[in-house]
Formats: sequence, structure tokens, C-alpha cells
Amino acid sequence: MLRNAVRTIKPLEKRCSFFSAYARRNVLRSGGAAGEDMLIDDVTATVKPLVEPTLLQPRVVVYDGVCHLCHGGVKQVIRADKHKKIKFCCLQSKAAEPYMRVCGVEREDVLRRFIFIEGPEVYHQGSAAALRVLSYLPLPYSALSYLMVVPRPIRDAAYDYVAKRRYSWFGKGDSCLVLQETELLERFVDRDELLDDKQSDP
Repeated sequence: MLRNAVRTIKPLEKRCSFFSAYARRNVLRSGGAAGEDMLIDDVTATVKPLVEPTLLQPRVVVYDGVCHLCHGGVKQVIRADKHKKIKFCCLQSKAAEPYMRVCGVEREDVLRRFIFIEGPEVYHQGSAAALRVLSYLPLPYSALSYLMVVPRPIRDAAYDYVAKRRYSWFGKGDSCLVLQETELLERFVDRDELLDDKQSDP
């Protein structure tokens, strides 16, 4: 059964300068056009103490940028997300590293299951990440977030089955696929890095 809120934990002595701007409570500001408040209601959310003083943005998806299936999903979210609530970062960029560090995950973990850093000390991975992203989108997409009631082992089993076969089924690129559609880069926290890499390529 879903809980009404995620129970936060006592912060460490040093915390991320971005997240420290938030009050220590279980209500997160969504940052949407209407500035609505959102309760974290996913019992599978992971709460991590943040120890690095770095500027991180909320609601960032870190994903496999060379995966055609993943790139297609990102484009679908961008089209549906009219209020630009969700931002993205390619796993292959250096900008992804601080997001992975504060979540305590390695590159191989994100290749297996993408991560969604939702707010202060809260991130999601795999099927939970996908459903939390959908919850920020308008109907009918947001209605799919109610699939969170499905037990996590079942959701993750379905997610992992597709994820393990995504390259053979859909293919992969040699570099981050968003560089082929640079009009999407305004939604990427690693935009400047990706553009620099593109210009440096022969």
C-alpha cells in the first residue's frame, strides 16, 4: 500500500548547497507553472544523505544517451511536458557524475536502470523512476503513475526484461543521440558539454 509521504532521515553535517535551500519536510515544490505542492507517495523512493557541495537541479532524469529506446522515451516526455518540469542528462556526459554520486550509484547501475532525481535527497530508479516522471505529465500520461500500486518486483521484472534487450531490439548510437536533434538540448542540464563535444568532433 502506498504511503502518504516518504520519511526523511537526519541529514549529515555537510549537504548539497542546492538541496539545503529546501525545508526539511516531506512536501516538495514541483516547480510547475502553477507552483503546486506535491507529496512524495512512492514507498520505493530512496532517500540519500547528500554530502557534496554542488549545484544540482531537481527533477533530472539521468539515462543512457546512446540507447534508441531511451532517446525515444525522452522525446515523448519532452513533447508531453508543456510546463518543462522534467530535465535530462546523458549518462555518458561528465555532468551526470555528481548526480550519480549523490545517489550512491555507479555508471553500470544507471545503464541497467535509469535514475530520476526528484528533489531534496529523493531519487528513484527503474520502473519507479519511470512512473514518477509520468506523474508530472498531463493526462493521460499521469494516470499511468497509478501503476505504482503494482508490486515493485513485478514492475522491475518487466522493466529489466526490456532493458536487457533494448540494444538488440532497438539499436544504439555511437554518441548521445540528442546531438542529432539539438532543438531538444534546452531541456538538458549537460547542454553546453554536449555542444562542445559535438563541435570538437572531426
